[in-house]
Amino acid sequence: MRIACLGWGSLIWKPGALPVEGKWHQDGPLVPIEFTRISDGGELATAVSLNAEPVPVLWAWLAVDDLATACALLKEREAIPEKRIDGIGSLIVTEQPVGMLAEWAQARNIDAVIWTGLPPRCDHIENRVPSLQAALAWLDGLEGDTREHARDYISRVPQQIDTAYRRAIVARLGWRS
Repeated sequence: MRIACLGWGSLIWKPGALPVEGKWHQDGPLVPIEFTRISDGGELATAVSLNAEPVPVLWAWLAVDDLATACALLKEREAIPEKRIDGIGSLIVTEQPVGMLAEWAQARNIDAVIWTGLPPRCDHIENRVPSLQAALAWLDGLEGDTREHARDYISRVPQQIDTAYRRAIVARLGWRS
């Protein structure tokens, strides 16, 4: 089984335990991604946000041929507790794919696709999307190492993850890649 992983944030430059095989490809599917997850490290991380404009994400082959193992390794890399039932998304591509993601995968001879499915988070509440103003205020209020970490994160996210929040962050704070 040929398994691919979708990426749009730190997984790309810091895969950790995830056995990425080769390089990250830039011709991924369009996914609604936005800088809407205030993470434990203080950065405003990218997350799947259903109201966001879809952007082309990246993808990479995984050096593993078992979907359960691939999901477990991604869960480990993302430090998602075992008891948490969400956090990782997956799709097995069938002979007759239905939907944009399945069609994209079949065109690349991908048998299964996985991705990090952690939701937006604001004020320590899962699934709460920070408004653009709240996100900018959060970042602008950071200091010291936490601010540098947040700036580094945003500057390292690939340019093709061109979102409304990112454009506003660049305009207001000047944080570019």
